[in-house]
Amino acid sequence: MRILFVCSENRLRSPTAAAVFSEFEGVDAISAGTNKDCECPVSGDLIEWADAVLVMENSHRNKISKRFRDLLRSKKLAVLEIPDIYEFMDPMLIALLKVRVPRYVRIP
Repeated sequence: MRILFVCSENRLRSPTAAAVFSEFEGVDAISAGTNKDCECPVSGDLIEWADAVLVMENSHRNKISKRFRDLLRSKKLAVLEIPDIYEFMDPMLIALLKVRVPRYVRIP
């Protein structure tokens, strides 16, 4: 399972998710951001690579849906509804991710 996690800046939430779920056997996880000045911007190549695209907020879904509509047709796209209030590797963020991510993708 290849999962692309997306937030705005790709500095806190999505890198945390990628780090946490990369530890699971059979899961490849990477992260990207929607803002122009983010660490690693969402691209068509990343969308094509992923089996599932999990975004933190509705605004992220809207941005990538407009830009990559055709590439997303065969992908699972879900909103985790995780606000931008957590630091990188915040234990509360990790706990929330471990509850919400398996709702949308099968984690071994």
